[in-house]
Amino acid sequence: MATFNKFNSFVEALAEKVHKLDTDTLKVALTNSAPSASNTVLADITQISGTNGYTTGGTQATQVSSAQTSGTYKLVINDVTFTASGGSLGTFRYAVLYNDTATNDELIGYWDYGTTLVITNGNSFTVDFDGTNGVLTIA
Repeated sequence: MATFNKFNSFVEALAEKVHKLDTDTLKVALTNSAPSASNTVLADITQISGTNGYTTGGTQATQVSSAQTSGTYKLVINDVTFTASGGSLGTFRYAVLYNDTATNDELIGYWDYGTTLVITNGNSFTVDFDGTNGVLTIA
């Protein structure tokens, strides 16, 4: 399973009210270029081509819950599925979560799948978010 890696700027963006994680539109974009922890906005990411079932800018990830319990905040979002249509979708290795509502499409974090992936025509790939522990926690 891929591990979540946060972008360094996410911490500052939270403190400066850039993100309202319970209501902002969050999206997942795909890339085959390794993100850097120092990236800050979606324009810093080289996405795969917007063809064959992938739309440039990615796919929306809907929030299931955004809440704290005993001082620990947890964000839970639904899985995101990409389906190849009209040809293969990819090649990609990274799924990037970002805030599409924020003015500059600020980055939140990414997952490295460890190898390049291609989704062949008619097949799907699901970015499987942890429904129990959430995408991220802040304590």
